[in-house]
Amino acid sequence: MLHSRRGSCRPLGSTLVDEGVNFAVYAPQAKTLSLCLFDNSGHSEVARIEMFFHEGGIWSVFVSPLTVGCLYGYRADGDYNPQKGKLFNVNKLLLDPYAKDLHGEFTWSERHFCHMPVGTLSHLDNAIDMPKSKVVDVPKYEGTKPNVPWSRTVIYECHVKGATFRHPEISESKRGTFLALAEPAFISHLQFLGVTTLELLPVHAFVSEQFLTTKGLTNYWGYNTLNYFTPHKAYLRSGDVSEFQETVKRLHEAGIEVILDVVYNHTAEAGVDGPVLSFKGLNNKGYYRSVAQHPDVYINDTGCGNTLNIDDPYTLLLVLDSLRYWVEVMGVDGFRFDLASILARNADGFNRCHTFLQAVLQDPILQGAKLIAEPWDIGPGGYQLGAFPVPWREWNDKYRDTLRRFWLGEQGVLPELAKRVHGSHDLFEHNLRGPLSSINFITSHDGFTLADWVSYEYKHNEANGEQNRDGHSANHSMNCGQEGFSTDPEITSLRLQMQKNALLTLFLSKGVPMIAAGSEFGHSQGGNNNAYCQDNRSNWLAWKSSQFNHSLTFFIKELVALRRQFSAFSHPFYIHANDSRFSVRWLNESGEAMSPQQWHEEPRRWLIYTLLDKQQQQALLIILNASTELLHLTLPEPPFTQHWQLAISSCKADKTFTNSVAISPQSSWVFTSVKEGITHG
Repeated sequence: MLHSRRGSCRPLGSTLVDEGVNFAVYAPQAKTLSLCLFDNSGHSEVARIEMFFHEGGIWSVFVSPLTVGCLYGYRADGDYNPQKGKLFNVNKLLLDPYAKDLHGEFTWSERHFCHMPVGTLSHLDNAIDMPKSKVVDVPKYEGTKPNVPWSRTVIYECHVKGATFRHPEISESKRGTFLALAEPAFISHLQFLGVTTLELLPVHAFVSEQFLTTKGLTNYWGYNTLNYFTPHKAYLRSGDVSEFQETVKRLHEAGIEVILDVVYNHTAEAGVDGPVLSFKGLNNKGYYRSVAQHPDVYINDTGCGNTLNIDDPYTLLLVLDSLRYWVEVMGVDGFRFDLASILARNADGFNRCHTFLQAVLQDPILQGAKLIAEPWDIGPGGYQLGAFPVPWREWNDKYRDTLRRFWLGEQGVLPELAKRVHGSHDLFEHNLRGPLSSINFITSHDGFTLADWVSYEYKHNEANGEQNRDGHSANHSMNCGQEGFSTDPEITSLRLQMQKNALLTLFLSKGVPMIAAGSEFGHSQGGNNNAYCQDNRSNWLAWKSSQFNHSLTFFIKELVALRRQFSAFSHPFYIHANDSRFSVRWLNESGEAMSPQQWHEEPRRWLIYTLLDKQQQQALLIILNASTELLHLTLPEPPFTQHWQLAISSCKADKTFTNSVAISPQSSWVFTSVKEGITHG
């Protein structure tokens, strides 16, 4: 026999209390709200209990005896008036926005829709096609976090499934799950590379859009959130959400941080023609932005049908509570915010003093987390690279595009290239931020892989079912002489060298380096630069039994080690002419300072510069030659030794040389001058 009474309105969600469970949900305009309990299968509704209304719009009920594993959902009744933004319908079972676990699968059906076309689907009950919220009691994370400083951070962006699904040294039962990321075979690979921080594509529970499932495709990347507290069930080996917590703990024990790519800009409920699954049925006007005076018209700054309304206090609370949960309970170290400019936009546009940014900054739990913004969206004033405040870091797409254009051989790129490799001071220094504010990358999950960047001049997205219309067309890519796969040794050799050029530039630039998983062994997506819906070998990394033997893997390892030896890359401030310790000199091929005219000479497709630390008595000479011609270079006088020492290059190079050296076409070189007693390793 179940007993119910008025519960507590805090905390929101389901909370285990003695022999019962307290349920609390925010639905300020609902007229009645019911808690629906289900049997262990999730198929049969066994009880429907009326909830109690509290001031401020929260409903609660305490039910006993109930315990962990209880399956439930909500039904909200009230006015149904889409023109006024009200979508209450008692026939729609709603997920708890604060659910910490889910049971069962989501299935697309007409039963999820209640207002397109108006009224005709309102009487259909969708419970059979909905996952159920599940009561859990997960203890707080007790592991020790690595707390890697930004100055030593090296980010490896990967997809949970794609990273391990074809890994031969991981058991089949674990491949493609969270636990696979904690396997020794995967961890040792990250450690070999020198990776400090694992950035995971979305792991919040998500569903595939209906337009994809009808074509036999899925939302593989996961940018279509269903619930902000539950780990995606397909990534759990046993279905137990504590597996995520265990994975984080093992990675932390290996010294590796975990950052989550989070999607607090939209949800899977889409726009006016989308389903009613949770937020719409509880507080549609509060959770989503709509056009002023037209509550039935969703603002679509995301391109996904709806935009989360962070200006609403309870939507803001939801996001903050979710972030704190993943840090406090699941143990993660930080977040990369998808379309982050949306989170700081109000009616007047982007606001670097937005309530969300202030709330995160003052939060005692979140202020220590790593915070990375993708600083753009498709809304008005959506491109905000460089506009976020301290302590935020930002994906720097100008860095990506400039490096690609330079190595592609474009003219007139040198002045901007110098800014990018020097930490993009023009973007970040204006608001007292340093070079470590820039997340530097050449490729990410979105776009060509590193191997495809040098193998395809054009995108090849036919498999996505949109007649190759999706994805970016301006990729600043090259095919090195043949479009796609090639066995020509000259082409394959050049492709390898060009990948090394990009990697060398990346790791020896000021800023925080990030690589996409698979970059270290030439992973290809067959030229698909928008492989978001490809749950197949296009995205599953093709591991070999001896992966450490790939030349790119060794090259990255050497670059990370070299980067860590030189203090200029960990220095938190920009280097200017009056710096007493550090200096940077931009040189011409005669080893002399570049003249203003030389910076703008169109045929000049090489950049030469030195970085010096007078205190540590160490110097780097970096040469980037994107021209197709041999470059004869007179080396400048080494500051701390009699001779420059060749540390690394993207091509085969003779390590014996005088003060003059011939730099191969389309190659990159690094020389060192270090006070005796300091070694590289």
